[in-house]
Amino acid sequence: MEKSSIAQRIRAFRKLKGYTQSELADLLGVSIAILGAIERGTRKPDNKMIQNISQVLNIEPEELVAVVVK
Repeated sequence: MEKSSIAQRIRAFRKLKGYTQSELADLLGVSIAILGAIERGTRKPDNKMIQNISQVLNIEPEELVAVVVK
């Protein structure tokens, strides 16, 4: 299964901001299993989760869901 771009972006921003999966999951109030599934692309985050992730990581939600036009 190909990893979605949003999954890749969440993982990249999490690492850039210096959080482990466990730390970010705690801040989001979700289990590490849920965050891991989102980062692997096997679970799609809803709009509320995208808002929460962007708020915790101090980024704009658009940075996670940006569509790249080639």
